[in-house]
Amino acid sequence: MTPDFDLVLAGGGLANGLIALRLAQLRPELRVAIVEAGPAIGGDHTWSSFGLDINEEQRRWTQPLFAHRWDCYSVRFPRHARTLNVGYGSSNSDRLAAEVAKALPPERIITGVPVVAMTPTSVTLADQRVLTCNAVIDGRGQSKSTALDLRWQKFLGQEVELAEPHGLAGPIIMDATVPQQDGYRFIYTLPFGPRHLLIEDTYFSDGRDLAPDLLRQHIADYAVAQGWQITAVTREEAGILPLAIGGDIEKFLDEGVPGVARVGLGAGLFNPVTGYSFPDAVRMADLIAALPAFDAATIHRACRDHAVRVWNSRGMYRILNRMLFLAAQDEERRTIMERFYEHPDDLVGRLYAADNRWNDWPKVFSGRPPIPPLRALGTLVKYELGIR
Repeated sequence: MTPDFDLVLAGGGLANGLIALRLAQLRPELRVAIVEAGPAIGGDHTWSSFGLDINEEQRRWTQPLFAHRWDCYSVRFPRHARTLNVGYGSSNSDRLAAEVAKALPPERIITGVPVVAMTPTSVTLADQRVLTCNAVIDGRGQSKSTALDLRWQKFLGQEVELAEPHGLAGPIIMDATVPQQDGYRFIYTLPFGPRHLLIEDTYFSDGRDLAPDLLRQHIADYAVAQGWQITAVTREEAGILPLAIGGDIEKFLDEGVPGVARVGLGAGLFNPVTGYSFPDAVRMADLIAALPAFDAATIHRACRDHAVRVWNSRGMYRILNRMLFLAAQDEERRTIMERFYEHPDDLVGRLYAADNRWNDWPKVFSGRPPIPPLRALGTLVKYELGIR
């Protein structure tokens, strides 16, 4: 029997949304369907990336997704503030949903129905429909697992309207002049218009818990401290992003459905030190669209090999996170971040793009140590020995 589709994308988040768009651009003959448990493709999220995170061709094909781009961004610390002349851009769920709606026929976009079971060539929905296909890609996000050792970037953000213009020329990626608590805390601000801001109270934390009312008050207090009068809150978003300090990527991938390709956070594809997933999702979409065949075995092998290769290439980033989360005490986490931002723009950009040169790491670890070297070394040794 002829299957219903060539490819079914289980989960309508960022990773599968980008795959749908890239296949529509490069392989329009494929019958691609996307299934999302929520009411809309993409959910309700903001995704950002730095200027060096993706290449020129990737910027071109993802351009419709970007609601805002800036030529620079700034950081603020108690003893150090600077503006980096590195581009920054933000996309959002509305843009992703609109582009997917243009790329796929309406009958191939299925929302509001969870996936309850899958095989490499079929997806069973909660309404008892069974979609048959040549291959399934699982992009439903990250499930609970003990295979990866994770910490968290968690936040609550509000889009607000102000009584007067804010005067910002670009984003404030980190304002860490705020009081520190629950790990490393900073305020993240994106200027979406002269009087329109996204303000997020953000934490690099050991735990996943959020106190929404407290974070809302922090945002209100921060606005007052900046001299901004909020006249309306137009949108609110909360999130918890993974930050990796260790783990077994092969074991993690084995926890998925046998023979089904995993993408996005479910494949461990996120920047270990920022939690950003947009650049990795773009690269995965390019990889899949360039495959010579679109059967389940080919896609599964390509996606798994890519996820393992990327994870293994980022070992130094996980070491940085061990220093931040395991060795640093009290306000030393802020000191580590402050020292990092003393490096040149291009080195900072390459670190965030997870594209460092071999000679970058001595520079990253050079200078005044933010934590005692013996403590740092002892922490790394204990971790390797399995001593927690």
